[in-house]
Amino acid sequence: MTVSISCKAVGKTYPSRSGAVAALTPVDLEVKAGEFLVIIGPSGCGKTTLLRMIGGLLSPSTGQLSLTPGEDGRTTTGFVFQQANLLPWLTVEENVALPLRLKNVKRDGRRAVAEELCVRVGLGQFVKSLPRELSGGMQQRASIARALADNPSLLLMDEPFGALDALTRSRMNGELERLWLTSGATVVLVTHSISEAIILADRVVVMSARPGRIMSIAEVNFPRPRRKDIENTLEFQQIAASLRAQLDQ
Repeated sequence: MTVSISCKAVGKTYPSRSGAVAALTPVDLEVKAGEFLVIIGPSGCGKTTLLRMIGGLLSPSTGQLSLTPGEDGRTTTGFVFQQANLLPWLTVEENVALPLRLKNVKRDGRRAVAEELCVRVGLGQFVKSLPRELSGGMQQRASIARALADNPSLLLMDEPFGALDALTRSRMNGELERLWLTSGATVVLVTHSISEAIILADRVVVMSARPGRIMSIAEVNFPRPRRKDIENTLEFQQIAASLRAQLDQ
């Protein structure tokens, strides 16, 4: 079910009154099937633009971008955006189950999946609540559960944990890793957190300020599942210092 991604000289420009604005200079990037790739960079560097092009929400202005599905020939994509975007008239359970409902999965089946995912993201007691009854962080956790409901082969995440407090964010990092390890999906995650990038990634892509370009790609070789205390190791601190130095350029 895993998907590989190939970006060859992929760039993006946007029109403006003063002329075309380059959001992303042509980049070359290969993402292996089943890989957990994290992209970091300053605000406005084209991280989200690249993510949306991978997901088919935007078309590249230049270059070629292709997805190669796994053996079953299907690519199922799950999105998690910075905003939860839950349907306000549906309960948490119904929001999470929505992708399955759209695929005509029977009610009992989609309810079972939704309830399990709600428990995993810490919303087991809120399955019958409406979005307005949840905090912003809780809404985002529901959004993450919804993206996982259809067991996607490709999961694209744009700052999914930005609205969460530090403790919940750490917990969700661990839960996301566990879900990914069992699913085998390919994941591309955009974040501003260097620590989060190192904890989650197989590789970390560092992008420059706009117009964005790839400055480096760092391998992260800590064994999985990763322990929270790896942040105290010298290797972690060295990787973090290297990434931070590049972002400060």
